[in-house]
Amino acid sequence: MARRKLPRRSRGTDGTLLASLPWSLAAMTLALLPHIPYMAPWIPIMFVGCAVFRWHLERRRRKLPPATLRVILALLGFLGIMAQYGSVNGISPGTALLSVMASLKLLETRLRRDQFVLLFIAIFLVMSSLLREQYLWSMPYLLGAVWLIMTAWLRLAASTEVSARESALTAGRLIAYALPVMLVMWVLFPRISTPFWSIPTAGGSASSGLSDQMSPGDISNLSLSDAVAFRVQFANNPPPPQQRYWRGLVLQRFNGRSWSSPEPSFTSRGLERIRTSGEAINYQVTLEPTQQRWIFALDIPTRWSLTDTAIGPQQQLTRRKPVDNRLIYTASSYTDYQTDVDLSERAQEYYLHLPSGNRKTTEFAHQLRQQFISDSDLINAVMAHFRTEAFYYTLRPPSLGTNPVDRFMFDTRRGFCEHYASAFTVIMRAAGIPARVVLGYQGGEINPLGNYLIVRQSDAHAWSEVWLSGHGWVRIDPTSAVAPERIESGISASRFSDAGLSWGLTAPSQLLHKIGLAWDAINTRWNEWVLGYGPENQTNFLEWLGMHSPDWRKMMLSLVVAVTLLVIAISGFMMLRYRAPRKDAAALLYKRFVRIAGIPSKAGEAPLNYYERLITERPAAATVAKKFIITYLETRYGPPQHTQLAQLKLLLVQFSKIT
Repeated sequence: MARRKLPRRSRGTDGTLLASLPWSLAAMTLALLPHIPYMAPWIPIMFVGCAVFRWHLERRRRKLPPATLRVILALLGFLGIMAQYGSVNGISPGTALLSVMASLKLLETRLRRDQFVLLFIAIFLVMSSLLREQYLWSMPYLLGAVWLIMTAWLRLAASTEVSARESALTAGRLIAYALPVMLVMWVLFPRISTPFWSIPTAGGSASSGLSDQMSPGDISNLSLSDAVAFRVQFANNPPPPQQRYWRGLVLQRFNGRSWSSPEPSFTSRGLERIRTSGEAINYQVTLEPTQQRWIFALDIPTRWSLTDTAIGPQQQLTRRKPVDNRLIYTASSYTDYQTDVDLSERAQEYYLHLPSGNRKTTEFAHQLRQQFISDSDLINAVMAHFRTEAFYYTLRPPSLGTNPVDRFMFDTRRGFCEHYASAFTVIMRAAGIPARVVLGYQGGEINPLGNYLIVRQSDAHAWSEVWLSGHGWVRIDPTSAVAPERIESGISASRFSDAGLSWGLTAPSQLLHKIGLAWDAINTRWNEWVLGYGPENQTNFLEWLGMHSPDWRKMMLSLVVAVTLLVIAISGFMMLRYRAPRKDAAALLYKRFVRIAGIPSKAGEAPLNYYERLITERPAAATVAKKFIITYLETRYGPPQHTQLAQLKLLLVQFSKIT
């Protein structure tokens, strides 16, 4: 018996998707928008090409590309992702791969169910944008994207009689119904101190900021970044700019070119070596992700609210895990302090080590030591040397090549804070004074709209610390000798001054700068009230609402009750809105007429057809029945008259008496 062949599946298009395809393409485009800055350019270009090509095929009723070609394109797209990112794991590679697959899925969208799959992918892309950052515009973007995707879904299932406006309004109503439940869950769902998951956000030139290594001789151009490093809210008045040194990490090792630091140790010995005096400065820091373990605090911290955080032997605040997410913590610092007053001889020798090279600088230090027996006098002499000689602070220093400290000290004499801190520390060590380099931030700009301090990446700074007998480690900032404006005013204020122009800065527009401060103030409130809604803020808010000693049991019980009541209220509202319309009085009287007659009406049977069946079984009631049917039709479908309904009731009474 011959085997029956199954018909081959058609690869053609018939134009049935012309109405819904633009909505699907618009939803996919909106879902891709936040990922484009993190993608290789060829990925969005590929999506646009596939979308335009698919629209052309639908309009022309052409065939879709064969499966073999689609498989080859998918393989090439996968290899392209691997070549671009080196992996398919992580936010950027994952969203890029999903975007490539969605682009290729367009080339096989033959039926409406294929578009449903595309819209599911769009939902994943929209939600994955929140894994990078929850910006201020994330909420309106999320609502807008979900609204458009739901509208596209409704357009897929809508008949030709339903307009796009009706579908959009329906999608908006569905989102409005869900918003109260979302708000209640956001307020009452118990918060934890760490998220369920944590995904890190991913020569001759450098950007300002901090790393765990400092190589002044390799940088010939420093590009200032206005990106926010952290924000600070002081409990009282902020300290003056000269005292705003935000300590980060300590660099101890020098190889002749670069300064580096060993892996930070997680101990509490550093706190035991600190002596403080004066009043503490209390403040709250909102730290942006750094992917590093060190925590920034005003020099020098003694208390902090972060768990799994300690201050090490070099007085650098260290965390066990890298800062992959925004952190909000409080701290207390003292600007008047002493550290390591009783430093051991072995430790002093460690901070005196210098490699071979930079001989001119070493000889210069030896000469100074012969002239000045006192360490304090020698330090003042070096600072005076920087101040009186032709040294210049610039963000565009020349390259230094080999022996960078010698070349900087005796040839170029141009550099920024890293150059001066490195050279000063080398001179101190060569002169027999223990010294080290500290990296952090200096200064910051007060935002008058929110009365908080903004510390940007452009405020990154390097300074030196020297150990003096009886005093411990003492901060010395050689940059202040060359460019005191950098310390007293900061980078932000210097942009608008002549000093900033001489350093290589360009002054921004005052108006744009004020707009930027206003926008930053809004973002700060968003970070504080929404993104910073953690366990502590949730507890405070619920206590303000009247919940006594909130814990997870009370929160979950309140959440279940609130969501249940909301679901009941929303369901009741929808039942009232979408209830069936009430039948008019004439229709109810006709229903009673049929029941009195005792002859059931057939489905879809017209009143006149029913009358023809009625008179065959109830001939005596034919006259009254005919009058009733005619009056009913006039009352139900004719122009409204006040007397018709009363007449219909009277005829129904007469008919009931006859039957």
